[in-house]
Formats: sequence, structure tokens, C-alpha cells
Amino acid sequence: MAVTVSVLLAACSSPVQLMPTPVKFTTGQVDPFAHKAAADTTAIPLLYATNRAVFLESRQPFYSIFPSDTLRLGVAKVQIGDGTLDWDQVRQLSTSDSQRGRPVLSLERMEELVALGPQTDAESSPEAQAYFALINDALAVSRHRDLIIYVHGFNNAVWRGTAQAAQFHHFTGRQAVVLVFLWPSAASLLAYATDVRAARESVPAFARLIELLARNTNAEHINVLAFSAGARIASEGLATLAQPKHGETREALRARLRLGQIYFAAPDEDTYRFVTDLRQYIDLTERVSLGANLDDRALRFAARHQRASRAGRPSADDLTNEQVAFINAASQQLNFDMIWVDPRAIPDLNRRAHSFWFGNAWVSSDVLMQFLWHKAPAERGLQEGYTQEGMRFWTFPPDYDQRVKALMLTR
Repeated sequence: MAVTVSVLLAACSSPVQLMPTPVKFTTGQVDPFAHKAAADTTAIPLLYATNRAVFLESRQPFYSIFPSDTLRLGVAKVQIGDGTLDWDQVRQLSTSDSQRGRPVLSLERMEELVALGPQTDAESSPEAQAYFALINDALAVSRHRDLIIYVHGFNNAVWRGTAQAAQFHHFTGRQAVVLVFLWPSAASLLAYATDVRAARESVPAFARLIELLARNTNAEHINVLAFSAGARIASEGLATLAQPKHGETREALRARLRLGQIYFAAPDEDTYRFVTDLRQYIDLTERVSLGANLDDRALRFAARHQRASRAGRPSADDLTNEQVAFINAASQQLNFDMIWVDPRAIPDLNRRAHSFWFGNAWVSSDVLMQFLWHKAPAERGLQEGYTQEGMRFWTFPPDYDQRVKALMLTR
């Protein structure tokens, strides 16, 4: 047992390598970086927000593993490779399906620009308004006028969560505006219970962040990609936001928040609680997707620890009859998509994979297409299916790569 834990800890402390190129970028039908200059930088710029406490206030602070009531906003810079790669080499790697020689991503710099205490009014803060202006400038030159928020999972240090978000931004062709919410994970497999508490304590900060972005930016939609334990924050946070202000109609609330595409990748949240939250906010969004591998090893452990099935590895036994009826209806009528990430049908996907949203070229391709195209699963090349209870789900067909190639020809 001790040897097994040591191996797992070593694996989790390993560097982040550039993820497999999404299949939509290896078809040869489109060059995602055609708009980028030949001498473009190999570094990836990124926005970030965090509710981590700091040990010393500074523009380049050291973020702790403890939650705080202060919401901190800044910019980060993530480097692809060790500095020896030029842009043409990075571009070639980023459009190749080869897994050899994938460079390491490293966090080069973080610069905190705003610190908003619990009583701070962002509208009267020059620093906050300058930060929102920075986001609006990025949106103005983006092909996609949406803001995408990435919420990392359990066992993530600041550098790891930042690298994951940065490569997602990179594989949008660097055309989307991405912000990572760095909640205070303890970054240790042995601190799962600590991370569970930290995730719950981070819900108010996440909800506040969405409110601020909706009120102060020009984003057409605010999209959320929540991975693993990050789903606890996003699920409960969205349910919190779904409570209207006095006299506010649902239509007005929807218009105010501008929630777009919500994707839960291997969500580590109680199935019962996830469905309870979903009922409160689904009508405020364009689409809610859940990517699930039913053999997910990490969520098997989480289910035992939490004594309840996880939304990313769900069991109908944990739901009431009313909830089952709701989720079945939502899958057919309310733009809720259950995406079955089946390792038996998807090439190069480990049977017990948890980090499939960025670790597999087919899955990451579908995630990107949802956020960039705002299309339903059938329009992204997925295949429809139904459970015996009547819930609709979506799978990756054997010819998924050919379907994507055909879709790219129509773009």
C-alpha cells in the first residue's frame, strides 16, 4: 500500500506536458494559428482569480493553501518548453497527432493586479476597473466574445491549475479569453478531505467572481469548464447565483448573468446534490454538459470517501424518483447533455481515466467545439443513445475523427 501511494504521489507531482492535440486541429482542414504572427511568442498569457490567502502582500505574492475572504485578480504567463523551442516548432507540435516530444508547460510569472476584500466595492476601485478593462480589450480582439472560466480539480497546485488552463487557451488557437479560478487546493493526494472543505469554502468567491464579470465586462456569455472537485464549486456556485434579487424575473436574471456553456468534466460532486443544484440554474444557461467515465478510478475512491456516488460516475440509486424523472426530462428537453466517455470506444483512453478532458484528443476536441461553436452534441459529431429509464446520452462513434474532419470542411 505504501509503495502504491508513493507511486501515485510521484505521478501527481510530475510536470504538465502539452496535452495531446485535439483531433479537430489534426485534420489538416484548418490551421488554428493562421492568424498568429510568424514570430509569435511561445509563452501563453492567462487571466486568473483566486481566493487563496497570501503570506505577504505583493504584486508577485506567494499564494497559500488556505481560503480567504479576499478575491485576488491578476495575469499569469505560462511557458511552453524550456525556451529552446521557437513559435514554428510549437505550432507544428500543436497541430500534430504525435505524442512524442510534448514539451513541459511551466508557470513563469504571476502578477496580482487587484485585491478585493469582502467589503470592497469593485465599481469604485480604479485597480478593479482597470482589470475589467483589460478583459474587455481582450474580448474586443477575440473571434469569440465569450469569457471562459476554468475551475481546476483536487490535488492542484497553483502552477498545475494554471498550466491546465493555459493549454486550453492555447488550443482555442489563442482566440478565446480564458480565466482560471485558482481555489486553495492543498495539492496532495493525502489531503482530499482538506480539499473538500476548501472547495465548499470557495463557493462564495466563485459566485462573486461571476457576478463581477457579468456586471463589469462585455462578454456575450460567461462559460464555465469545471473539472473534478472544481465541480463542487461551480455546481453550488451556479445554484447560488440562480437566486433572483428582490423583484427580479427569471428572464432578467438570465440576461444579467449571461451564462452560456457549462461543462462538468468528471465532476466530483454528490450525484444527489449535483441534480439538486442543476434544477435551480439550468434554465439560466445555454447548455449544461457532463462528461463521465463510468470506470473513473479517482471518482471510485471519492465515492467511498464521501459515501455517495459522484456525478461523474453516477448511480440512480442515490436519486429520488422525482430527480430521476427530472434528469431524464432535462436530457431531452432542457439542453442537459450526459456525455458517456467510454474508453472501449475512444482510442488511447485509459479504462480508468479521470483527466480525460485534456488527456485525450477526441474528448478535448469535443470540449473545444462546444465552447467555441455553441453547438449541440449531434452537431459536434457525437452519437445519440438512451438508457432503459429514458435518459438520453451521447457517445463517441467509431468514425468520430472522420465526422470531425467533415465538420471542419463546413466551418
